[in-house]
Amino acid sequence: MTIDRDRFMKDGYMIVRNAIPADKLEAVRSAYEVLVDLQKGIWAADRGESDPPEGVWATSAQPRLNLETMANLVDERSAMAIEAWLNPNIHGLSSTLLGVPDAAVTQMMLMCSPVKDHGPALWHRDMYPPYCAPLGGYIEDILEGGPRYIQWNIPLYDDDVLWVVPGSHIRVNSEEEDASIRSDPRVPLSGSIQTNLKAGDGVVYILPILHWGSNYTPLLRRCIHGGFSTFSQYEDLSFLNHLSDNTQAAFSRWDLRSEEMKEHTESALRAFMAGNKDGYFTALERLHPGRGDRGRALSTVFLSKTSKRIHSLKQPEFHTLPEQEQGWAERPHPGTLQWGRAFAARFSTAEAQRLWERFQQVDSLVQSSEPQYAPGFQGANSIYNFIGMPLTEAILAAV
Repeated sequence: MTIDRDRFMKDGYMIVRNAIPADKLEAVRSAYEVLVDLQKGIWAADRGESDPPEGVWATSAQPRLNLETMANLVDERSAMAIEAWLNPNIHGLSSTLLGVPDAAVTQMMLMCSPVKDHGPALWHRDMYPPYCAPLGGYIEDILEGGPRYIQWNIPLYDDDVLWVVPGSHIRVNSEEEDASIRSDPRVPLSGSIQTNLKAGDGVVYILPILHWGSNYTPLLRRCIHGGFSTFSQYEDLSFLNHLSDNTQAAFSRWDLRSEEMKEHTESALRAFMAGNKDGYFTALERLHPGRGDRGRALSTVFLSKTSKRIHSLKQPEFHTLPEQEQGWAERPHPGTLQWGRAFAARFSTAEAQRLWERFQQVDSLVQSSEPQYAPGFQGANSIYNFIGMPLTEAILAAV
């Protein structure tokens, strides 16, 4: 297929016809339905006392399977749910769009229809700057070096749910968009596009594009969802035994790459802690080869969040933190160089304290003097900037 990467970089999204070929579609549907049934059983067993018998399946506006947490349940009946991600129209295309020789499946999920009508969701970008970085930092990095991560929606049945705003991945909201979202975040924005996908088609897009889940109804929906970067995040690889040799080899490569990323992340943090500027920039180049100063600035903000997570996890009173803060600290998010509790164990309590002290200058640069919010973001008011990224020179001078 012909790939117009320049157009993709400009628009921020691309419609891909037959991402899953027609002759494989039914096998992929069947594989995912096996996992849906297994997940339903898990949700029913884990339901709260006041929940309906089906648990999350009955209450969620968008029941979602995460294959990362279901790895040990994959068998020969459901293996095609993973094999589908290696289709050339998905994996090969992702590698081209990212500009790398071998893109890695970073996340694998499935979005399902609810049991009752929940209506439209809210216009949003998939980010909450207090946990990552201001939008301006992402925009500068994408314009300088291209995307680090791209995301897919691949419906297994005809699907018109997703809308996107072309070009919004490299700009802030317009005044008109802000006004519309403030007035009613559940209606189409001027200039937005409804993707209108047929079964097996896909839409691939660059986060943080502005997008919208337009209507969540009981109409049967099974939409593969996830994305690609240069590494994966699957700690449990027990599903490999049920996959083809080529797919096993791919996941093994990506897993090795992820372990290397953890090593480079630790090297960067220790170099920063020691005030070793050369060592720090060497580690950043290994993490994200070819990035310029804007990319290094964004990575530095990510690492400031990593240091904060590590510091939180090493505190004796960690269990007293708000539940959301605990979840944020413990949950891996490799795209922003957050590797979870096991990674934090590489640092002593004293090192975690020193690390956070060193990164507090960077942290202060992405804060405002009082709580604020911007339309089209996830989360609530925060002292962290939603839009404005500090000057690159100011961030890098803190190293």
